Amino acid sequence: MGFRLPAMIQGSRQLLKHHSGFSRKQSDVPKGHVAVYVGEAQRKRFVVPISYLNHPSFAVLLNRAEEEFGFDHPMGGLTIPCKEDAFIRLTSKLNPA
Repeated sequence: MGFRLPAMIQGSRQLLKHHSGFSRKQSDVPKGHVAVYVGEAQRKRFVVPISYLNHPSFAVLLNRAEEEFGFDHPMGGLTIPCKEDAFIRLTSKLNPA
């Protein structure tokens, strides 16, 4: 299984540009960060540093999101299909670069 990280990052950027004018919570996302929705049944919103998008562990989650949703995310933002506690464990190990 190979990663198409540059394509995923480019797709994420396109998604963010497309939805930037429509986000009702856009103003509370600091510069250099991105809002993501995490969860299986009920989604919770997290704001993470954009540098996480380049991390190999986070790329696995992006790949899952691409496989499940493509770039048509139901929440209007980047939706990551994983358990909330798994996402918290992963991001707590990442250091913003």
